[in-house]
Amino acid sequence: MGEVLIGGTAALLLCIFLSPRFIAFMHDRQFGQQIREEGPAGHHAKAGTPTMGGVIILIAIAVPFLILTDWDWRAVGVFGTLVACAGIGFADDYVKIVKRRSLGLRGRTKLILTIIISLALWWIAKEKAGITTTVRLRIVDASVDVGPLFPVLIYFVIAGSANAVNLTDGLDGLAAGCAAIVMLAFIGITYITTGDRDLSLLSACVVGSCVGFLWFNAFPATIFMGDTGSYGLGGAVGALSIMTNTEILLLLLGGIFVIEALSVIIQVFAFKTFRRRVFLMAPIHHHFEMRGWSETKIILRFWIVAIVLAAIGFTLYQASVS
Repeated sequence: MGEVLIGGTAALLLCIFLSPRFIAFMHDRQFGQQIREEGPAGHHAKAGTPTMGGVIILIAIAVPFLILTDWDWRAVGVFGTLVACAGIGFADDYVKIVKRRSLGLRGRTKLILTIIISLALWWIAKEKAGITTTVRLRIVDASVDVGPLFPVLIYFVIAGSANAVNLTDGLDGLAAGCAAIVMLAFIGITYITTGDRDLSLLSACVVGSCVGFLWFNAFPATIFMGDTGSYGLGGAVGALSIMTNTEILLLLLGGIFVIEALSVIIQVFAFKTFRRRVFLMAPIHHHFEMRGWSETKIILRFWIVAIVLAAIGFTLYQASVS
């Protein structure tokens, strides 16, 4: 447990130490966030705020993890997915900054890269980590062997979690706080329940880096994580669920991300089918903004929901293995 705590603390301190220098670097080069015209009016004041803070999150995770890890293949798979997904996000952020527009990589490019990452994770899980193709439902005492569809499942988990965290990253500190909460649950799953030290270490490093980043990302944010951070964190969450056989339980563990993604799906479906909107604006955190809730109120309440859902998910996991 000592090395897990050391890793998390080191990640937190690294993030706090490096962030001011990175913020100054981005300010000097005028690399700031581009705000969509159709977004909430209050967000236009955030234009120009330094972005790509995910670079700092990634460094803060990588340094203590690479020093302390025993190179367990499951942890290597999760860390590799984190880095690769962060790479997609970095390319997306870079295109936005260079072209000075809110659109980044093409959807087809992201799709192809995500498929490659998913296949690599599948190979590690199957050939190196010994992960079976049996999916535990856990909510009920049942399991399903997906067999040759396992790579497809991995793709949907990775793509879904990466995009869900990206959608959640719309308010100051919302995605970082929720990611830290989900990873705290995974520390419990990997250390308390299964005793997997390396996965616990990596989860702790993610928690530490997210908490350290919140020092500067909390409202009013002086830096945003950008797609570099949201895609990387989402990829790590998805990969952890694969390596701990909690793919289905992730719907609860990362419930706030699921809610955010579902709100967008529902909004798009309702508009295309009935030409009506269910929410004032999607993702759902913008709906509450449009209803007059303050940004801080939305963030805190979403964090509470994330804590409750993650706690329920962790309890169900423990009950299923006891």
